[in-house]
Amino acid sequence: MSEAQARARAETTGDETQSALPADTGQPLYAAAWMFLALLSFSAMAVAGRELVGHLDTFSIMFYRSLIGFAVVASVLAVTGKFGQVKTRRIGTHFWRNVAHFTGQNLWFFAVGYITLAQLFALEFTSPIWVALAAPFFLGERFTGWRIGTTIAGFIGVLIVVRPGVTEVGIGEVTALASSVCFASNIMITKSLSRTETTLGIVFWMTLMQAVMAGVILLGQPIVPDWQVVPWVVVVGFGGLSAHFSLARAFRHADASVVAPMDFLRLPLIAFVGALAYAEALDPYVFIGGAIVFFSNYVNVWRAGRKAA
Repeated sequence: MSEAQARARAETTGDETQSALPADTGQPLYAAAWMFLALLSFSAMAVAGRELVGHLDTFSIMFYRSLIGFAVVASVLAVTGKFGQVKTRRIGTHFWRNVAHFTGQNLWFFAVGYITLAQLFALEFTSPIWVALAAPFFLGERFTGWRIGTTIAGFIGVLIVVRPGVTEVGIGEVTALASSVCFASNIMITKSLSRTETTLGIVFWMTLMQAVMAGVILLGQPIVPDWQVVPWVVVVGFGGLSAHFSLARAFRHADASVVAPMDFLRLPLIAFVGALAYAEALDPYVFIGGAIVFFSNYVNVWRAGRKAA
């Protein structure tokens, strides 16, 4: 989920210097096909997380998610003979990146049990806003009038989604926003790592470190899932990897200005999934606020594309 967004956004900045596949950004139909798979993966992971609420704590979910992911990535490296790509001199940077992502993902899985799926996705879209706000301090990027304006617009979108003072702001909304802040930290560190590390290397250390983090917190004793929910554990494990791979491929077949609007389709898709599967109301304020958040992000993507051109 967020991992996929972080890697894909890092790649669109031109920071990915050791990609295994050449980019061909003139194939929008291929990009649309990969984005469709990414949307399904995001939605499946959210539903699986909701189904695991009450059966597993978030640390156990993260343990199994990371373990499955590590097994898949290690198998790919073994089959392709690319274990050399995991060598790194920046193990400390990998560690702090995974602390941020691990924290954010745990908060995300916690929030999925308290708010609607549409609210969760709409608030997750705020990660680039936090990046825009923090990047001048941590990445040396400049504050511009456009950056300030789009950040303000993004926060207005958040207020429309949450509506403090009109509806009660509970633990779900707070943890969802906190997770987006952690994901923003993850995005910024990933942008730095992408200058020297490969995609496979970053994902390898992510799955390994986060499995260890969850194992240590659980003292090596994760909750053993009942057989009825084992399929949902598998969906969580494969969903994150599928979303990451699909997003990365989508950004290789089309420019960010083309892919970004497709990414926003996650919101109406998950809203209808929530309505059908959990009888969640289709709240127009979530759509309006989410659209404003998306538009503020898209303006930054569009301007970055114009500068690059």
